[in-house]
Amino acid sequence: MKKFVLSFMLIFLIAFSAAANDNSLWEKSTLNQIMKRGVLRVGLEAGYMPFEIKNKQGDIIGFDVDIAKIMAKEMGVKLELVNTAWDGIIPALLTKKFDIIMSGMTVTPQRNLQINFADPYIVVGQTILIRKELADEIDSYRDLNDPKYTIATKLGVTADFATKKYMPKAKLKLFETEPEAAMEVVNGKADAFVYDLPYCAIFYAENKKKLAFLDEPFTYEPLAWAVRKGDPDFINWLNNFLALIKGDGRYDMIYKKWFESDAWLNQVQ
Repeated sequence: MKKFVLSFMLIFLIAFSAAANDNSLWEKSTLNQIMKRGVLRVGLEAGYMPFEIKNKQGDIIGFDVDIAKIMAKEMGVKLELVNTAWDGIIPALLTKKFDIIMSGMTVTPQRNLQINFADPYIVVGQTILIRKELADEIDSYRDLNDPKYTIATKLGVTADFATKKYMPKAKLKLFETEPEAAMEVVNGKADAFVYDLPYCAIFYAENKKKLAFLDEPFTYEPLAWAVRKGDPDFINWLNNFLALIKGDGRYDMIYKKWFESDAWLNQVQ
């Protein structure tokens, strides 16, 4: 009888401990904290067309923003956008300045050591804008791998790393923002601008007289939402949310608005 009682008590204690641990994990879950707070805080850098950019009124709009609005609505909470400099966006996530990064972030093994990614929501690659007068001599990124060429791009992004990897012989000029780097080519101060396909396509459409566009991506880059490590509940919710909006047509509607139409350009020019 004593053995039975002891065994029962042991089982009870193990079950109680497991339940308490599960409850503790739930309390620590970012998803639970969002629900308690009533606000989804999204970290982004407003400067990456068409993912996030400021309109004429100073409001942040874009592809990621529209998806974030639906995400907050599905959670039943308000949305707060936290505009953050790119070089500090991962540290800001880790120190809980916001709940998630939704800012066209490319999945890389190095970033994945610090943070976790949900399933990719779009795949892009690096493309190149060149001075129009160079169109006859430059057909691909391989041609730019020469000390006589100067390439401009943004500091600390995958375009920076791709340029150093694939065109190490070229001179490299790094800038804090995409427009600064791209304008170097327009103004004749650089020969080429390397960046993600969507941004290059939009910039090219506005500057066709001075640029040529090598629109075949030379890298494979999946973009995904980033969260802090150790939070499977949040990752599970995000992956299911993405699957649902892709399945019911809402994702496709937002994609067409930002990538297949240029009507939104009137809001930022």
